[in-house]
Amino acid sequence: MLLVVEQFLNGLQFGLLLFLLAAGLTLVFGIMDLVNLAHGSLYMMGAYFAATFVAWSGNFVIGIVLALGATLLLGIVLEVVALRHLYGRDHLDHVLATFGLILFFNDMVRLIWGPAGLALPLPAWLTVPVQIVPGVFYPAYRLAIIAVALAVAAMLYVVVMRTRVGMLIRAGASNREMIGALGINIKLLYTLVFGLGAALAGLAGLMQAPILTVQIGMGENILILAFVVIVIGGIGSIRGAFVAAILVGMIDTLGRAFLPDLLRRILSSAAASTAAPALSSMLIYLLMAIVLVARPEGLFPANRR
Repeated sequence: MLLVVEQFLNGLQFGLLLFLLAAGLTLVFGIMDLVNLAHGSLYMMGAYFAATFVAWSGNFVIGIVLALGATLLLGIVLEVVALRHLYGRDHLDHVLATFGLILFFNDMVRLIWGPAGLALPLPAWLTVPVQIVPGVFYPAYRLAIIAVALAVAAMLYVVVMRTRVGMLIRAGASNREMIGALGINIKLLYTLVFGLGAALAGLAGLMQAPILTVQIGMGENILILAFVVIVIGGIGSIRGAFVAAILVGMIDTLGRAFLPDLLRRILSSAAASTAAPALSSMLIYLLMAIVLVARPEGLFPANRR
């Protein structure tokens, strides 16, 4: 039971990190109709900025705030300089251009920081275990990730559902041409949305940085799961991204934790350890296939809100 509780929290933490990455991606895709493969590069840049600013300032919190601001600014500049010219073009153009941006960011990181990975050390107050229930201790930093991600999710809900900017975002996700015809500055809206998406990706990257090594290409694998999340949840839907990210995080984490023991009853230990991660990934894509058959627009499509 203790293992179940710990793995449940691990799945929740991973799912919330996926939500931060997928939330920005689904807004950009749903409103701007832009297939942004470079979203994972913004995740990577957030991690590199965090490692750099924490080392420069000597303070973890100050470094994180500076890294978040730098990723926001990078997203705004990227939208104005490069991505703005892709609006209205075919999705294949989006894929080719943003794939080129992946190569650009990878080479830029290699040039500035070098090919070796970086480490982001945690302060002492985030390394102590916290007793959440009697007999169950959980790392303070992972609890902090859960708390921050839930706070950001609540903030996004308020912004998107309870403010004028959120009204424009939801209208843009449903009918971009109409809000343009009503005199809304669509270019400014796109810049704000892309900057918000970049900040969310950077936040996910910098929070994952102390757990994994900060390295070139770290955002490319997790980007695939982010696309799966927005397909399951519904393109342009924050609520859908939240629910789908939690589902995917739980399936992946619990599958990797418990499938090996189940498979060892019918397979050798080595075969079970090899097959379990693959089956966990297969379950995620099986869920996506079922959702696409039952609800092609996703669990919570934006245009039905």
